[in-house]
Amino acid sequence: MKQEFQIRGDHVKSFGANKVSNPRTPQKASGISVTVLTGGGDRPYVYGLATELLSKHAVVDLIGSDYVDYPEFHVNPRMNFLNLRGDQNPDASVVSKVTRVAKYYARLIRYAATAKPKIFHILWNNKIELFDRTLLMVFYKLLGKKIVLTVHNVNAGRRDSKDTFVNRLTLRTQYRLADHIFVHTKKMKLELMEVFGVPQARVTVIPFGINNSVPNTALTPSEARRKLGIRPDEKTILFFGSINPYKGLEYIVAAFQQLVARHAGYRLFIVGRPNNCESYWASVREASRGEVEKGRITIRADYIPDEETELYFKAADIFVLPYRHIYQSGVLFLGYSFGLPVIAADVGALREEIAEGKTGFVFKPEDSVDLAATIERYFASDLFTNLSGRRDGIRDFALERHSWDEVGRLTMSVYSNLLRLAAPTELTNREAAKTSPVD
Repeated sequence: MKQEFQIRGDHVKSFGANKVSNPRTPQKASGISVTVLTGGGDRPYVYGLATELLSKHAVVDLIGSDYVDYPEFHVNPRMNFLNLRGDQNPDASVVSKVTRVAKYYARLIRYAATAKPKIFHILWNNKIELFDRTLLMVFYKLLGKKIVLTVHNVNAGRRDSKDTFVNRLTLRTQYRLADHIFVHTKKMKLELMEVFGVPQARVTVIPFGINNSVPNTALTPSEARRKLGIRPDEKTILFFGSINPYKGLEYIVAAFQQLVARHAGYRLFIVGRPNNCESYWASVREASRGEVEKGRITIRADYIPDEETELYFKAADIFVLPYRHIYQSGVLFLGYSFGLPVIAADVGALREEIAEGKTGFVFKPEDSVDLAATIERYFASDLFTNLSGRRDGIRDFALERHSWDEVGRLTMSVYSNLLRLAAPTELTNREAAKTSPVD
Protein backbone atom coordinates (compact mmCIF):
# COMPACT_ATOMS: atom_id res chain seq x y z
CA MET A 1 0.00 0.00 0.00
CA LYS A 2 2.90 2.33 0.70
CA GLN A 3 4.14 1.85 -2.86
CA GLU A 4 0.71 2.57 -4.30
CA PHE A 5 0.48 5.76 -2.25
CA GLN A 6 3.79 6.97 -3.67
CA ILE A 7 2.83 6.13 -7.22
CA ARG A 8 -0.49 7.93 -6.96
CA GLY A 9 1.27 10.86 -5.30
CA ASP A 10 3.78 11.16 -8.14
CA HIS A 11 0.93 11.11 -10.63
CA VAL A 12 -0.66 14.19 -9.07
CA LYS A 13 2.58 16.06 -8.49
CA SER A 14 3.58 15.06 -4.99
CA PHE A 15 0.22 14.45 -3.39
CA GLY A 16 1.82 13.76 -0.03
CA ALA A 17 3.49 17.17 0.04
CA ASN A 18 0.75 19.31 -1.42
CA LYS A 19 -2.59 17.56 -1.08
CA VAL A 20 -2.64 16.12 2.44
CA SER A 21 -0.77 17.84 5.21
CA ASN A 22 1.33 15.95 7.74
CA PRO A 23 -0.83 15.37 10.85
CA ARG A 24 2.07 16.59 12.99
CA THR A 25 2.17 19.92 11.12
CA PRO A 26 -1.47 20.70 10.24
CA GLN A 27 -2.14 23.65 7.99
CA LYS A 28 -4.51 26.38 9.02
CA ALA A 29 -8.15 25.61 8.17
CA SER A 30 -9.97 27.87 5.72
CA GLY A 31 -12.92 28.43 8.04
CA ILE A 32 -15.07 26.30 5.74
CA SER A 33 -16.46 23.01 7.03
CA VAL A 34 -18.39 20.73 4.68
CA THR A 35 -20.02 17.31 4.66
CA VAL A 36 -19.45 15.49 1.36
CA LEU A 37 -22.09 12.83 0.69
CA THR A 38 -20.79 10.34 -1.82
CA GLY A 39 -23.60 7.80 -2.10
CA GLY A 40 -20.86 5.22 -1.59
CA GLY A 41 -19.65 5.20 -5.19
CA ASP A 42 -17.57 6.99 -7.86
CA ARG A 43 -14.13 6.44 -6.34
CA PRO A 44 -12.23 8.70 -8.79
CA TYR A 45 -14.44 11.75 -8.31
CA VAL A 46 -14.64 11.32 -4.54
CA TYR A 47 -10.86 11.06 -4.31
CA GLY A 48 -10.20 14.02 -6.59
CA LEU A 49 -12.65 16.39 -4.92
CA ALA A 50 -11.94 15.38 -1.32
CA THR A 51 -8.18 15.70 -1.64
CA GLU A 52 -8.52 19.03 -3.43
CA LEU A 53 -10.78 20.41 -0.69
CA LEU A 54 -8.17 19.37 1.85
CA SER A 55 -5.47 21.13 -0.17
CA LYS A 56 -7.64 24.26 0.01
CA HIS A 57 -7.70 23.85 3.82
CA ALA A 58 -11.36 22.91 4.19
CA VAL A 59 -12.52 20.70 7.06
CA VAL A 60 -14.29 17.69 5.54
CA ASP A 61 -16.71 15.08 6.86
CA LEU A 62 -16.73 12.45 4.12
CA ILE A 63 -19.71 10.08 4.16
CA GLY A 64 -18.51 6.99 2.35
CA SER A 65 -18.27 3.23 2.08
CA ASP A 66 -15.65 0.49 1.86
CA TYR A 67 -15.50 1.18 -1.88
CA VAL A 68 -14.46 4.84 -1.63
CA ASP A 69 -12.06 4.47 1.30
CA TYR A 70 -8.43 5.47 0.67
CA PRO A 71 -5.45 5.43 3.07
CA GLU A 72 -4.96 9.12 2.34
CA PHE A 73 -8.31 9.89 4.00
CA HIS A 74 -6.92 8.77 7.36
CA VAL A 75 -3.76 10.87 7.64
CA ASN A 76 -5.16 14.41 7.71
CA PRO A 77 -6.63 15.93 10.90
CA ARG A 78 -9.09 17.95 8.80
CA MET A 79 -10.60 14.83 7.23
CA ASN A 80 -13.23 12.83 9.11
CA PHE A 81 -13.98 9.73 7.04
CA LEU A 82 -17.29 8.20 8.10
CA ASN A 83 -17.89 4.78 6.60
CA LEU A 84 -21.66 4.74 7.07
CA ARG A 85 -22.35 2.63 3.98
CA GLY A 86 -19.87 -0.20 4.60
CA ASP A 87 -19.86 -3.18 2.26
CA GLN A 88 -21.81 -2.98 -1.01
CA ASN A 89 -21.23 -6.49 -2.34
CA PRO A 90 -23.66 -6.86 -5.30
CA ASP A 91 -23.76 -10.64 -4.84
CA ALA A 92 -25.30 -10.43 -1.35
CA SER A 93 -28.79 -11.85 -0.76
CA VAL A 94 -31.85 -9.62 -1.14
CA VAL A 95 -32.43 -9.70 2.62
CA SER A 96 -28.83 -8.61 3.27
CA LYS A 97 -29.12 -5.78 0.74
CA VAL A 98 -32.37 -4.47 2.22
CA THR A 99 -30.97 -4.68 5.75
CA ARG A 100 -27.75 -2.86 4.99
CA VAL A 101 -29.56 -0.10 3.05
CA ALA A 102 -31.97 0.42 5.96
CA LYS A 103 -29.08 0.58 8.43
CA TYR A 104 -27.26 3.03 6.22
CA TYR A 105 -30.21 5.43 6.05
CA ALA A 106 -30.64 5.22 9.82
CA ARG A 107 -26.96 6.08 10.33
CA LEU A 108 -27.14 8.89 7.78
CA ILE A 109 -30.20 10.49 9.36
CA ARG A 110 -28.66 10.20 12.83
CA TYR A 111 -25.44 11.79 11.59
CA ALA A 112 -27.25 14.65 9.81
CA ALA A 113 -29.27 15.51 12.92
CA THR A 114 -26.09 16.28 14.88
CA ALA A 115 -23.62 17.24 12.14
CA LYS A 116 -21.70 20.48 12.67
CA PRO A 117 -20.95 21.44 9.03
CA LYS A 118 -23.46 23.91 7.61
CA ILE A 119 -22.82 22.81 4.03
CA PHE A 120 -23.94 19.42 2.75
CA HIS A 121 -22.42 18.69 -0.66
CA ILE A 122 -24.17 15.78 -2.41
CA LEU A 123 -22.06 14.10 -5.11
CA TRP A 124 -24.49 11.24 -5.72
CA ASN A 125 -27.83 10.21 -4.28
CA ASN A 126 -28.16 6.97 -2.35
CA LYS A 127 -29.99 3.77 -3.22
CA ILE A 128 -33.56 5.04 -2.88
CA GLU A 129 -33.34 8.04 -5.17
CA LEU A 130 -36.97 9.17 -4.91
CA PHE A 131 -36.56 9.43 -1.13
CA ASP A 132 -33.22 11.23 -1.46
CA ARG A 133 -34.61 13.77 -3.91
CA THR A 134 -37.60 14.68 -1.77
CA LEU A 135 -37.96 13.81 1.93
CA LEU A 136 -34.22 13.61 2.65
CA MET A 137 -33.67 16.99 0.98
CA VAL A 138 -36.49 18.51 3.06
CA PHE A 139 -34.94 16.99 6.19
CA TYR A 140 -31.57 18.59 5.42
CA LYS A 141 -33.25 21.94 4.79
CA LEU A 142 -35.16 21.76 8.10
CA LEU A 143 -31.81 21.20 9.81
CA GLY A 144 -30.66 24.52 8.35
CA LYS A 145 -28.10 23.01 5.95
CA LYS A 146 -26.94 24.73 2.79
CA ILE A 147 -27.18 22.07 0.10
CA VAL A 148 -24.75 21.91 -2.80
CA LEU A 149 -25.46 19.35 -5.49
CA THR A 150 -23.08 18.04 -8.14
CA VAL A 151 -25.18 16.91 -11.09
CA HIS A 152 -23.31 14.44 -13.26
CA ASN A 153 -26.44 13.48 -15.23
CA VAL A 154 -29.26 16.01 -15.45
CA ASN A 155 -31.81 13.28 -16.21
CA ALA A 156 -30.39 9.76 -16.29
CA GLY A 157 -33.90 8.40 -16.79
CA ARG A 158 -34.13 10.12 -20.17
CA ARG A 159 -30.64 8.90 -21.04
CA ASP A 160 -31.64 5.31 -20.21
CA SER A 161 -35.07 5.55 -21.92
CA LYS A 162 -36.75 5.10 -18.52
CA ASP A 163 -38.06 8.63 -17.97
CA THR A 164 -41.40 9.09 -16.18
CA PHE A 165 -43.48 11.91 -14.76
CA VAL A 166 -42.48 10.88 -11.22
CA ASN A 167 -38.80 10.86 -12.20
CA ARG A 168 -39.01 14.39 -13.61
CA LEU A 169 -41.08 15.65 -10.67
CA THR A 170 -38.65 14.37 -8.04
CA LEU A 171 -35.68 15.68 -10.01
CA ARG A 172 -37.33 19.09 -10.18
CA THR A 173 -37.92 18.94 -6.41
CA GLN A 174 -34.28 18.18 -5.66
CA TYR A 175 -33.00 20.81 -8.06
CA ARG A 176 -35.30 23.48 -6.61
CA LEU A 177 -34.35 22.63 -3.01
CA ALA A 178 -30.60 22.76 -3.66
CA ASP A 179 -28.94 26.04 -2.78
CA HIS A 180 -26.37 25.65 -5.53
CA ILE A 181 -25.74 23.15 -8.33
CA PHE A 182 -22.53 22.20 -10.11
CA VAL A 183 -22.62 20.78 -13.65
CA HIS A 184 -19.83 19.93 -16.07
CA THR A 185 -21.04 21.47 -19.34
CA LYS A 186 -22.95 24.52 -20.55
CA LYS A 187 -25.50 22.21 -22.18
CA MET A 188 -26.26 20.68 -18.80
CA LYS A 189 -26.74 24.12 -17.26
CA LEU A 190 -29.10 25.09 -20.07
CA GLU A 191 -31.16 21.93 -19.54
CA LEU A 192 -31.45 22.61 -15.80
CA MET A 193 -32.69 26.11 -16.54
CA GLU A 194 -35.05 25.33 -19.42
CA VAL A 195 -36.46 21.94 -18.40
CA PHE A 196 -36.33 22.12 -14.61
CA GLY A 197 -36.67 25.85 -14.01
CA VAL A 198 -33.47 26.28 -11.98
CA PRO A 199 -32.42 29.96 -11.77
CA GLN A 200 -29.26 30.73 -13.71
CA ALA A 201 -27.47 32.21 -10.71
CA ARG A 202 -27.73 28.92 -8.80
CA VAL A 203 -25.81 26.86 -11.36
CA THR A 204 -22.04 26.88 -11.89
CA VAL A 205 -20.21 25.04 -14.65
CA ILE A 206 -17.05 23.38 -13.35
CA PRO A 207 -14.56 21.11 -15.13
CA PHE A 208 -14.78 17.36 -14.71
CA GLY A 209 -11.50 16.82 -12.86
CA ILE A 210 -9.06 14.50 -14.60
CA ASN A 211 -8.70 11.12 -12.92
CA ASN A 212 -5.89 11.22 -10.36
CA SER A 213 -6.91 8.26 -8.19
CA VAL A 214 -5.72 5.37 -10.35
CA PRO A 215 -2.05 4.39 -9.91
CA ASN A 216 0.22 5.11 -12.86
CA THR A 217 3.37 3.05 -12.44
CA ALA A 218 6.52 2.62 -14.52
CA LEU A 219 4.75 -0.10 -16.55
CA THR A 220 5.44 0.52 -20.24
CA PRO A 221 2.97 -0.01 -23.12
CA SER A 222 5.08 -2.87 -24.51
CA GLU A 223 5.12 -4.58 -21.10
CA ALA A 224 1.36 -4.13 -20.76
CA ARG A 225 0.80 -5.67 -24.19
CA ARG A 226 2.96 -8.68 -23.32
CA LYS A 227 1.00 -9.24 -20.12
CA LEU A 228 -2.28 -9.24 -22.07
CA GLY A 229 -0.94 -11.43 -24.86
CA ILE A 230 -1.15 -8.75 -27.56
CA ARG A 231 1.19 -9.13 -30.52
CA PRO A 232 3.30 -6.09 -31.47
CA ASP A 233 1.58 -5.83 -34.86
CA GLU A 234 -2.01 -5.98 -33.54
CA LYS A 235 -3.99 -2.73 -33.64
CA THR A 236 -5.63 -2.77 -30.22
CA ILE A 237 -8.96 -1.10 -29.44
CA LEU A 238 -10.35 -0.71 -25.92
CA PHE A 239 -13.85 -0.32 -24.51
CA PHE A 240 -13.63 0.28 -20.77
CA GLY A 241 -16.21 0.96 -18.05
CA SER A 242 -19.53 -0.23 -16.71
CA ILE A 243 -21.78 -1.71 -19.39
CA ASN A 244 -25.20 -0.15 -19.97
CA PRO A 245 -27.43 0.07 -23.05
CA TYR A 246 -26.77 3.82 -23.43
CA LYS A 247 -23.05 3.06 -23.83
CA GLY A 248 -23.73 1.69 -27.35
CA LEU A 249 -21.38 -1.27 -27.03
CA GLU A 250 -23.11 -3.07 -29.90
CA TYR A 251 -21.81 -0.39 -32.32
CA ILE A 252 -18.17 -1.07 -31.53
CA VAL A 253 -18.80 -4.82 -31.93
CA ALA A 254 -20.44 -4.24 -35.33
CA ALA A 255 -17.69 -1.83 -36.39
CA PHE A 256 -15.02 -4.31 -35.32
CA GLN A 257 -16.59 -7.05 -37.43
CA GLN A 258 -16.40 -4.74 -40.44
CA LEU A 259 -12.76 -3.98 -39.71
CA VAL A 260 -11.62 -7.61 -39.43
CA ALA A 261 -13.52 -8.47 -42.61
CA ARG A 262 -11.12 -6.09 -44.40
CA HIS A 263 -7.98 -6.64 -42.34
CA ALA A 264 -7.11 -9.30 -39.77
CA GLY A 265 -4.70 -7.26 -37.66
CA TYR A 266 -7.20 -5.81 -35.16
CA ARG A 267 -7.85 -6.74 -31.54
CA LEU A 268 -10.73 -5.54 -29.31
CA PHE A 269 -10.85 -5.58 -25.50
CA ILE A 270 -14.23 -5.16 -23.78
CA VAL A 271 -13.53 -4.50 -20.12
CA GLY A 272 -16.23 -3.70 -17.58
CA ARG A 273 -19.06 -5.07 -15.48
CA PRO A 274 -22.63 -5.19 -16.88
CA ASN A 275 -24.93 -2.98 -14.80
CA ASN A 276 -28.39 -4.59 -14.42
CA CYS A 277 -28.83 -5.13 -18.16
CA GLU A 278 -28.85 -8.91 -18.54
CA SER A 279 -30.78 -9.12 -21.82
CA TYR A 280 -28.75 -6.32 -23.43
CA TRP A 281 -25.48 -7.88 -22.32
CA ALA A 282 -26.59 -11.30 -23.57
CA SER A 283 -27.27 -9.82 -27.03
CA VAL A 284 -23.85 -8.17 -27.12
CA ARG A 285 -22.16 -11.42 -26.06
CA GLU A 286 -24.01 -13.34 -28.76
CA ALA A 287 -23.09 -10.76 -31.43
CA SER A 288 -19.41 -10.96 -30.49
CA ARG A 289 -19.24 -14.73 -29.91
CA GLY A 290 -17.62 -15.57 -33.26
CA GLU A 291 -14.78 -13.07 -32.84
CA VAL A 292 -14.28 -14.15 -29.21
CA GLU A 293 -13.83 -17.75 -30.34
CA LYS A 294 -11.25 -16.61 -32.91
CA GLY A 295 -9.33 -14.72 -30.22
CA ARG A 296 -9.93 -11.33 -31.81
CA ILE A 297 -12.22 -10.03 -29.05
CA THR A 298 -11.30 -10.43 -25.40
CA ILE A 299 -14.02 -9.85 -22.80
CA ARG A 300 -13.47 -9.25 -19.11
CA ALA A 301 -16.96 -8.69 -17.73
CA ASP A 302 -15.96 -7.75 -14.21
CA TYR A 303 -15.05 -4.87 -11.93
CA ILE A 304 -11.45 -3.83 -12.55
CA PRO A 305 -9.44 -2.83 -9.44
CA ASP A 306 -7.58 0.47 -9.61
CA GLU A 307 -4.21 -1.22 -9.60
CA GLU A 308 -5.08 -3.16 -12.79
CA THR A 309 -6.63 -0.30 -14.74
CA GLU A 310 -3.38 1.04 -16.22
CA LEU A 311 -2.69 -2.36 -17.79
CA TYR A 312 -5.52 -1.89 -20.31
CA PHE A 313 -4.99 1.80 -21.05
CA LYS A 314 -1.27 1.32 -21.60
CA ALA A 315 -1.72 -1.77 -23.77
CA ALA A 316 -4.34 -0.17 -26.04
CA ASP A 317 -3.66 1.94 -29.13
CA ILE A 318 -7.03 3.71 -28.88
CA PHE A 319 -10.12 3.63 -26.70
CA VAL A 320 -13.65 4.08 -27.97
CA LEU A 321 -16.75 5.73 -26.46
CA PRO A 322 -19.60 4.58 -28.75
CA TYR A 323 -22.30 6.17 -26.58
CA ARG A 324 -25.86 6.77 -27.67
CA HIS A 325 -26.37 9.49 -25.08
CA ILE A 326 -24.15 11.01 -22.41
CA TYR A 327 -23.72 14.28 -20.56
CA GLN A 328 -20.04 13.82 -19.75
CA SER A 329 -17.76 10.79 -19.45
CA GLY A 330 -15.35 10.09 -16.61
CA VAL A 331 -13.78 7.33 -18.72
CA LEU A 332 -12.70 9.96 -21.23
CA PHE A 333 -10.55 11.68 -18.63
CA LEU A 334 -9.30 8.36 -17.28
CA GLY A 335 -7.99 7.55 -20.75
CA TYR A 336 -6.48 11.01 -21.14
CA SER A 337 -4.69 10.61 -17.80
CA PHE A 338 -2.70 7.79 -19.46
CA GLY A 339 -2.16 9.82 -22.63
CA LEU A 340 -4.38 7.53 -24.71
CA PRO A 341 -6.32 9.06 -27.64
CA VAL A 342 -10.08 8.51 -27.96
CA ILE A 343 -12.65 7.91 -30.68
CA ALA A 344 -16.03 9.12 -29.40
CA ALA A 345 -19.58 9.46 -30.64
CA ASP A 346 -20.69 13.03 -31.20
CA VAL A 347 -23.07 13.17 -28.23
CA GLY A 348 -23.28 15.41 -25.17
CA ALA A 349 -20.15 17.50 -24.76
CA LEU A 350 -17.69 14.88 -26.01
CA ARG A 351 -16.82 16.82 -29.19
CA GLU A 352 -15.80 19.82 -27.05
CA GLU A 353 -13.29 17.64 -25.17
CA ILE A 354 -11.53 16.27 -28.25
CA ALA A 355 -8.96 18.08 -30.34
CA GLU A 356 -9.56 16.42 -33.71
CA GLY A 357 -6.45 14.62 -34.90
CA LYS A 358 -4.50 15.60 -31.77
CA THR A 359 -6.27 13.84 -28.90
CA GLY A 360 -8.71 11.75 -30.94
CA PHE A 361 -11.54 11.70 -33.44
CA VAL A 362 -15.35 12.01 -33.42
CA PHE A 363 -17.85 9.85 -35.32
CA LYS A 364 -21.58 9.86 -36.00
CA PRO A 365 -23.49 8.34 -33.08
CA GLU A 366 -25.24 4.97 -33.58
CA ASP A 367 -23.40 4.48 -36.89
CA SER A 368 -21.11 1.45 -36.92
CA VAL A 369 -20.04 2.12 -40.53
CA ASP A 370 -18.79 5.60 -39.67
CA LEU A 371 -17.17 4.25 -36.50
CA ALA A 372 -15.26 1.61 -38.50
CA ALA A 373 -14.14 4.25 -41.00
CA THR A 374 -13.03 6.57 -38.18
CA ILE A 375 -11.01 3.78 -36.56
CA GLU A 376 -9.28 3.14 -39.90
CA ARG A 377 -8.63 6.88 -40.25
CA TYR A 378 -7.03 6.95 -36.81
CA PHE A 379 -4.70 4.03 -37.54
CA ALA A 380 -3.63 5.76 -40.77
CA SER A 381 -2.98 9.08 -38.98
CA ASP A 382 0.14 10.70 -37.59
CA LEU A 383 -1.49 10.54 -34.14
CA PHE A 384 -1.19 6.75 -34.17
CA THR A 385 2.15 6.63 -35.98
CA ASN A 386 3.70 8.92 -33.37
CA LEU A 387 1.63 7.78 -30.39
CA SER A 388 4.57 7.22 -28.05
CA GLY A 389 5.58 10.84 -28.49
CA ARG A 390 2.02 12.19 -28.28
CA ARG A 391 0.98 10.75 -24.93
CA ASP A 392 2.48 13.55 -22.84
CA GLY A 393 0.72 16.15 -24.99
CA ILE A 394 -2.63 14.43 -24.50
CA ARG A 395 -2.13 14.37 -20.73
CA ASP A 396 -1.15 18.04 -20.72
CA PHE A 397 -4.21 18.93 -22.82
CA ALA A 398 -6.49 17.30 -20.26
CA LEU A 399 -4.70 18.67 -17.21
CA GLU A 400 -4.90 22.22 -18.53
CA ARG A 401 -8.66 22.02 -19.11
CA HIS A 402 -9.65 19.73 -16.23
CA SER A 403 -7.41 20.43 -13.26
CA TRP A 404 -8.70 19.65 -9.79
CA ASP A 405 -7.19 22.92 -8.66
CA GLU A 406 -9.75 24.78 -10.78
CA VAL A 407 -12.56 22.56 -9.50
CA GLY A 408 -11.45 23.17 -5.92
CA ARG A 409 -11.22 26.93 -6.28
CA LEU A 410 -14.66 27.29 -7.83
CA THR A 411 -16.14 24.91 -5.26
CA MET A 412 -14.62 26.74 -2.31
CA SER A 413 -15.86 30.05 -3.73
CA VAL A 414 -19.44 28.74 -3.84
CA TYR A 415 -19.12 27.39 -0.29
CA SER A 416 -17.81 30.74 0.84
CA ASN A 417 -20.65 32.65 -0.81
CA LEU A 418 -23.23 30.35 0.74
CA LEU A 419 -21.73 30.89 4.17
CA ARG A 420 -21.39 34.62 3.50
CA LEU A 421 -17.71 34.51 4.20
CA ALA A 422 -15.02 36.44 2.39
CA ALA A 423 -13.75 34.49 -0.61
CA PRO A 424 -10.51 32.56 0.02
CA THR A 425 -7.47 34.74 -0.59
CA GLU A 426 -6.19 32.37 -3.28
CA LEU A 427 -9.29 32.92 -5.43
CA THR A 428 -8.39 35.28 -8.25
CA ASN A 429 -10.69 37.75 -9.97
CA ARG A 430 -10.70 35.51 -13.04
CA GLU A 431 -11.95 32.52 -11.05
CA ALA A 432 -14.47 34.56 -9.10
CA ALA A 433 -15.93 35.75 -12.39
CA LYS A 434 -16.45 32.14 -13.44
CA THR A 435 -18.95 31.66 -10.61
CA SER A 436 -21.11 34.50 -11.89
CA PRO A 437 -24.49 33.93 -13.58
CA VAL A 438 -22.90 34.19 -17.03
CA ASP A 439 -21.38 30.65 -16.80
